[in-house]
Amino acid sequence: MVDTIKLNIITPERKVYDGEVSELTTENHIGRFEILPNHVPMVTSIIPTVTTFTTVEGKKLKLFTSTGILRVENNELNLLSEDAQWPQEIDVSRAEEAKKKAEQLLREKENIDYKRAELKLKRALARIKAKD
Repeated sequence: MVDTIKLNIITPERKVYDGEVSELTTENHIGRFEILPNHVPMVTSIIPTVTTFTTVEGKKLKLFTSTGILRVENNELNLLSEDAQWPQEIDVSRAEEAKKKAEQLLREKENIDYKRAELKLKRALARIKAKD
């Protein structure tokens, strides 16, 4: 049995991570889930969250990941995300401002795209959580 997974995290702008890991935890619309070596093949969408993984050296890493697609097959995990940021790349004041704007939009409840405002709020909250 293989005890690692090849992980690729890619955004439209860059390759965020490329290496071997022992596990990955992220989130889809159903909830948080974990991928371990020898996982069954799967494809799922992901939502804005803090994605965490452990390198083969035992180092635990976390980053903000936005909406995207995760594919697992033959101990290779490809996470394609609209955006991904390491904690040191996150501008917390900007995320806090985005959170306030999204909350205001959701309070107004008139002439808004509710799903879009909700997604903005989820992204802001996930960024803030990743920075902690």
